[in-house]
Formats: sequence, structure tokens, C-alpha cells
Amino acid sequence: MTGKEDGGRLPRWRRSDGGTVMPEERLGWGQTLVMGVQHVVAMFGATVLAPLLMGFDPNVAILFSGVGTLIFFLAVGGRVPSYLGSSFSLIAVVIAATAYAGSGPNPNIAVALGGIVAAGALYLVIGLAVMAAGHRWLEALMPPVVTGAVIAAIGLNLAPIAVQGISASGFDTAVGLFTVLAVAAIAVYGRGLARRLSIILGAVAGTLLFVVLTEAFGLGAPLDLSGVAGADWIGWPAFTAPRFEAEAMALIAPVAVILVAENLGHVKAIGAMTGRSLDRWLGRAFVGDAVATMVSASGGGTGVTTYAENIGVMAVTRIYSSLVFVAAALVAILLGFSPKFGQLILAIPGPVVGGLSFVVFGLITATAGRIWVEAGVDFSKPINLIVVGVALVAGAGDLAVDIFGFTLGGIGTATFGAILLYQILNRARAPEA
Repeated sequence: MTGKEDGGRLPRWRRSDGGTVMPEERLGWGQTLVMGVQHVVAMFGATVLAPLLMGFDPNVAILFSGVGTLIFFLAVGGRVPSYLGSSFSLIAVVIAATAYAGSGPNPNIAVALGGIVAAGALYLVIGLAVMAAGHRWLEALMPPVVTGAVIAAIGLNLAPIAVQGISASGFDTAVGLFTVLAVAAIAVYGRGLARRLSIILGAVAGTLLFVVLTEAFGLGAPLDLSGVAGADWIGWPAFTAPRFEAEAMALIAPVAVILVAENLGHVKAIGAMTGRSLDRWLGRAFVGDAVATMVSASGGGTGVTTYAENIGVMAVTRIYSSLVFVAAALVAILLGFSPKFGQLILAIPGPVVGGLSFVVFGLITATAGRIWVEAGVDFSKPINLIVVGVALVAGAGDLAVDIFGFTLGGIGTATFGAILLYQILNRARAPEA
């Protein structure tokens, strides 16, 4: 790619001759569409499950995941291949801010939307700061030990929700645990794309067991598909405007720090896979994700972030063309305009959703371990042990702190606590030999 092309608004995509397809290259248009569909399917389970767990409208959520992906694409000038889907880091704070019961539409979703817009605004400020001053200060503020601690705290904070989701009865527990085992078996023993689709295939397996046990043995209420049958194939999504309440905004806004960490890791991973540094696009990547989050929440969608599932697909196929993600975004937008699709998602049985959340929340927690291992975090050092230990207890125990009339929930306390504690201890400790 020439310097002139690199400085332009968008690259001039050239046709690939095969092998590794770089971001500024493209496949044939038919192949591009097929690859776009594959990326939508690969992140389908995660980006649909997150809205479901928060009580968002699945049609609106997937519609804005597509819109957000296009916003991100334009922000980075087509240089960073990425799909933006619903962020799991928002689940705990949204549930806390809205007092969501855990099933069906969330009646207080407007309050959550106001908080997500606030998180996007904070995220935008960070992105602009990175564009102006570079990203080194951000890595110093949130080193891997801090980032991992906060992500683990989020997973532990969500753990009670997952347990509650499969604990209503022995029947629910059985179906939920079967779903957990199905996802695990597919993830471990599956091959190719099946392994990437372990969440959605596990949901199918859990739902089939639910249908057998309810229809053949009468162990629970049968699966209700009347909403699916009565829904139109094409229709206008039910948009919702945000409502701005100070307490919810203070509770949700700190999650911007996690969105930054997720996006930072994504850009670094793609740079490593393609053999070229994408660090100079970090600020624009943050701005694109932030604007996408604010636009999404302004219409009733969730906060959005980059996805590991899509990194996995790129690693397997070695196709990094950013035009593939334009195709994926357009497919997602089309699904957003299908009420039948939304009703199909809402028909997933409760204990199956509980089982899926059991796995996903556990994976969020376990991701922290991968971050620490890959970064070589040394837990023989007291500073690392203390920062991680304090953050985990604050998150798992949902420690709420009142600051000038605003209540900072467990996720916020763990986030800012880990950042501040690390900075204080790192500056106060004696030089090591």
C-alpha cells in the first residue's frame, strides 16, 4: 500500500490473488458476501445473547450492531477490519441500573440507554485524547494486571445472575447444565466453523432437550412459538429514546474503560496477525466505537465493542479484507428489520439462556487469566496480588460506594479502584533491585 493511498480517506481495494487477504485487498463480491455472512453467524450467539440478558429488543440490537460496524469502518478509514457487537461488559451495570428481573423486555430500558450514551461520551473523550497524545499513556494507566483484574471482576459480578437463571427448579437446572455441557463439548471437540459457533449450537441442543422433556414427558411448560408464527418477515424495529438519570449514568459510564481495553486488545491482535502495526489507528478506532455506542443507545440498542469471535474467523481464514465487514454489517441491518427473527430469539427457553450465560460469564472471568499469561504478569510481586485481589472482591461482592450523592456500583468500584490503587502503589513502592 502506498503512502498516498494510506493517507486517503479510504483505501483503493485491489483484488487479491489468493492466500492471505490484507485489509486493503478484496475478494470477489460473491465471496465477500459469503464471508460477511460467516462473520455475522460467528458472533451471532454472543451479540444476540447480551441484549437478551439485559432485556433489549434483539432486532434493534442487531440493527445497530450493523450500523455501528459501518461507523467504525468509516472512522478507521477501512484500515482496521472489525465487527461491532453488543458488549457483555454492560450487562451487570444495566441490570443494576434498571432493576431488571431477568426475563422479557426491560421496562426501564430508557434509563439504561442514557447511561450507555454517557459511557460512549466518556469513551469518545478517551479516543480524542489518544488521537491527540498517542496511546502510551493509556497503556501506563491500564497495564495488563489492571485490565485483567477489571474483566475478572465483571465476570464474578455477573455470576449470581447466571446461577439464578438455572435455579428456579430441578428441571431448569438440568436443562441449564445440559446446555453448559453442550457448549463445552462443541467448543472442545468441534471442528472448523462448528467450534466458532459453540454458543449458538449449544443453544440449539439445549432447546431440543427442553422440547423433548416438555412435550414428551410434561416436565415443564411447552415451548411457545406463537410469537414467531404471528410475526411479519419484514417490519420496522421498535426504537426507544434514552432517558438521562444521573445515578444510572454514574453507574454505567465507567464501563467505557472496559470498552477501551477490549478495543485496544482487538487492534493489537489484528496487528500481530497481519504483521503490521495498527497502533496509529487506535485513537480513531476508539472514536469510531464510541460514536457507534452513542448512536446505538440513542435508538434503543446496546453499547457495542469488537469481538474475539471475528478475530478467530480471520485467524482461520487469513482473510482480513475490511470490505468483508461492510457486507457483514449490511446483513445484520437486514436482520434488524425482521420481526420474525426477533421473536425467534425471544422464544429461546429461560433455562437455556441461563445455561448460556453460565458459560459466557465464566469465559469473561477466564479471559483475565489469558491476559495475565500473555502479558507475563508476575504474581510474586505484592503490587499485582493486591490490585487483583481488591478488584475481585469489590466486583464479586458488588461493593457500592456513595460519592457526593452518586452511587458507584461494584463494577465501577472495581474499575476505578484497580486503576487508582495500581497508580498509588506503583509510585510509592521502593525501586526494585
